Amino acid sequence: MSDYSIAVIPGDGIGPAVTSASEETVAAVADRFGFSVETTAFDWGTERYLDRGAMMPDDGLDRLAEFDAVFLGAVGHPDVPDHVTLHGLLLPIRKGFDQYICKRPNVLFDGIESPLRGYEGGDIDFVVYRENTEGEYADIGGREHAGFDHETAVQSALFTWRGTERIVRAAFEAATERAGTLTSVTKSNAQAHSMVFWDDVVAEVGEEYPEVSVERILVDAAAMDLIRRPDEFDVLVASNLFGDVLTDVGAQVTGSMGLAPSGNIHPGEAYPSMFEPVHGSAPDIVGEGVANPLAAVLSWSMLFEDLGEDDAAAALWNAVADQLADASAPRTPDLGGDAGTEAVVADLRDRL
Repeated sequence: MSDYSIAVIPGDGIGPAVTSASEETVAAVADRFGFSVETTAFDWGTERYLDRGAMMPDDGLDRLAEFDAVFLGAVGHPDVPDHVTLHGLLLPIRKGFDQYICKRPNVLFDGIESPLRGYEGGDIDFVVYRENTEGEYADIGGREHAGFDHETAVQSALFTWRGTERIVRAAFEAATERAGTLTSVTKSNAQAHSMVFWDDVVAEVGEEYPEVSVERILVDAAAMDLIRRPDEFDVLVASNLFGDVLTDVGAQVTGSMGLAPSGNIHPGEAYPSMFEPVHGSAPDIVGEGVANPLAAVLSWSMLFEDLGEDDAAAALWNAVADQLADASAPRTPDLGGDAGTEAVVADLRDRL
């Protein structure tokens, strides 16, 4: 029997609600498949920042390093600038634990209506591999001449061969296990250094995967084509910024941000990986009991898959798929229903 120790950061907004609710399904699936999960909660986030001036303590990474994985509910607060949130918690964890793969599946489930005409369940199924530790989110730059009319801001993106090659290779590996097609998203017509560099890496790594068909596309065209022809995509690989933007588009064309899971993955054994729903803290619905917990449940599925508990991961994913395909099942308002968070989770527990 395996025992797993998971650090849980419920975070802000609807984060505590979806985290608490999704943990009920975790307990059910762990019991079913004969392993145990011990969770330890950390009250890090914007409330801590407002009280103490820091999103997490100075020894936060040291404390998280002791766990097998990390689950994050959501972060963000109307009174805290988003760059403080990102640089105060998310980026230090992603970079500190070298979680260089951000994996974001986008699936149109049976029973879910896409806002795009003509698509049914299963027609849209792609995954985005986003570089997660450098690129446009590198903290390189600064501001000068504050308060004067020539105040200047400089923000530099960082692309290393190692950082680009390893995310590109991970995407090629995924493509070999899926439909065998890879789309590389850049802006190399305008960014003649960083993005042409990215293209060069894709070309070199691609020589090792002759069975994978490669499409190169500019990010503006990719944003258009994710709406115009989303069914034609399989695996996309993109820089930190482009991957972040395009996965929000992907979540919408597959029905709801409330169905979008993600993993910040370090594929080795040196550090834990972190899993989180994409939807954010949604302050407009905090306390109403209607937050969709399914993205959190699907993120737990990805966490279990990363730990090698494939049967448990499949059970969680399939329970969500079965519920969504059942027209009589409870649904939260973002999916056109009127059910609350707890009703959705209770139904999932029954299915498990």
